[in-house]
Amino acid sequence: MIPYRLVLACLLPVALGGCLAKTALDIATAPVRVVSKGVDLATTSQSESDENRGREIRRQEERLGRLERDYEKQLDACEDGNRRACDDARDTYAEMQQIIPTIPYRPSDD
Repeated sequence: MIPYRLVLACLLPVALGGCLAKTALDIATAPVRVVSKGVDLATTSQSESDENRGREIRRQEERLGRLERDYEKQLDACEDGNRRACDDARDTYAEMQQIIPTIPYRPSDD
């Protein structure tokens, strides 16, 4: 029994020394980690900004696609004599003209 207690008594300070050093390091670096996390939350990286811009462009392209489909339907109804459809087509066309300049030009793959 005594040899086991002796081995345990010798290993205990070594094992606890690592734990205490780790705890001291964690306490010393905590303020730096907190400030760094706050800065990360407060700023937007370039990649995040690019992703957000890409999402916005896709939303605008989808909206323009819906408007173009509605516009075609409204023009067909207008040609059939529906005055309300003519007014709606005019409004839809005006909205399309506002969205088009905000979408970047992409050359076709042809």
